[in-house]
Amino acid sequence: MNSSVAIVKCPAYEPQLVSEAVESSLELLGGITSFIRPGSKVLLKPNLLMAKGPESGIDTHPEVLRAVIRILKGINCRVLVGDGPSVWNNRAEEVEEVYRLSGTGRVCEEEEVELAVFERRRWRGSFPLTAYLDECNYLVSIPKFKTYELTILTGAIKNNYGLVSGTYKTELHRRNITVDNFSRVVVDVYQEARPALSIVDGITAMEGDGPGTGGTLRQEGLIVAGADAVAIDSVLALIMGLKPLDIATTRIAAERGLGTADIAAIDILGERLKEIIGKPFELPKTSLRRKIPLPLLHIAGKLVYFYPRIVQEKCLLCGTCIAICPRKAIRRKRERIVIHYAKCTSCFCCQESCPASAVKVNKSPLAKLLGL
Repeated sequence: MNSSVAIVKCPAYEPQLVSEAVESSLELLGGITSFIRPGSKVLLKPNLLMAKGPESGIDTHPEVLRAVIRILKGINCRVLVGDGPSVWNNRAEEVEEVYRLSGTGRVCEEEEVELAVFERRRWRGSFPLTAYLDECNYLVSIPKFKTYELTILTGAIKNNYGLVSGTYKTELHRRNITVDNFSRVVVDVYQEARPALSIVDGITAMEGDGPGTGGTLRQEGLIVAGADAVAIDSVLALIMGLKPLDIATTRIAAERGLGTADIAAIDILGERLKEIIGKPFELPKTSLRRKIPLPLLHIAGKLVYFYPRIVQEKCLLCGTCIAICPRKAIRRKRERIVIHYAKCTSCFCCQESCPASAVKVNKSPLAKLLGL
């Protein structure tokens, strides 16, 4: 049986337009009750990376969240909203600041739904996930369509990584420094806690050096929804101008039988895919390494690398990069932030979490010579 992915156009975050687009996407899939039992308890998991306003395009837009909340309340569900943002030590007051500035807290207050801080956890295999998963009948994921330095795409599969409790996300980065190893961990989390439904905020997407302040906003005007996150990410890859299996998380999840990456086996509902694919996305600079022919990569691979650089003029000296670095390779020296490159593994957690776009990507001399 084919997987289904619904694609609906939505030109702006005007509440009525968003509501109609989200509703239409679910109707194309058979309606909300095809996935969620009326009267159940549902955890909504948006993508909340950092404390930035909706205009930044970094976090799931609050109007998309509102639309999903209202649909679930319409079938008498009890709704909780929560995420594990990239904040120092996962302290409650910092998480609440992310909720406040992103607009998530305001929407939850207006819609009278519970806003959860992921402080309690339960170990599942080799990582701790929020204990709210045990209290809810269903998980519904509301990702943001963005590029990501490490895995190229952060979409439906990657959004589940925010279920990992507290600073253990940094520990998992420390233990899994290669793209494939980290992608396997992301898929492990998805496999452990698969959403009943994923609804992607692709109205304003992000390209370039995402998923944080280093990325560039791009107007896509889309809501993308389905139950199969692998199929959704396969569609998102095609919209980006890539092949689905170019994305490591998609490839690994498909190899495990967790979803469909073969576009021939995915029923596209709503908009026709060929009519919404436009100019290819600008990809993260680090992803350019994959353009090197394999024989050359084997020979010169160690000489082709990318590494983070602190733009001191932009730096706020907030210390976020120091706290988030899984290798403890960043420190403050007087009034500057410095990177100890002997320890750095170029995971770009520092760039992902920087609130000031003060971390940029530098290239090795050979990477520059090859035009990467």
